[in-house]
Amino acid sequence: MKYLILLIIRLYWILIPQSKRKKCIFKKSCSHYVFETTQKEGFIKGLKAFQFRYKNCRGNFSIFQNPIDNKIQMILPSQTIIDREEIAERLIK
Repeated sequence: MKYLILLIIRLYWILIPQSKRKKCIFKKSCSHYVFETTQKEGFIKGLKAFQFRYKNCRGNFSIFQNPIDNKIQMILPSQTIIDREEIAERLIK
């Protein structure tokens, strides 16, 4: 099953030109994140990574400057807070 996910992602990369893909809010695109997670940690972790990214990459996020440490952060729909290093640069500028 692990190889099925990897194959589907590779086909996605081949068949859908980058200019036609949705822009990801994360620095590492969702497909690359899921691909790497599946490759390193297996099928179940890959599915969980896909589920997390799918739920959180669909809008309703908010970028803010943390008043405690002045770091740029993003709060996702799941209420998870991520740091600037994980946020796509195009959203920070």
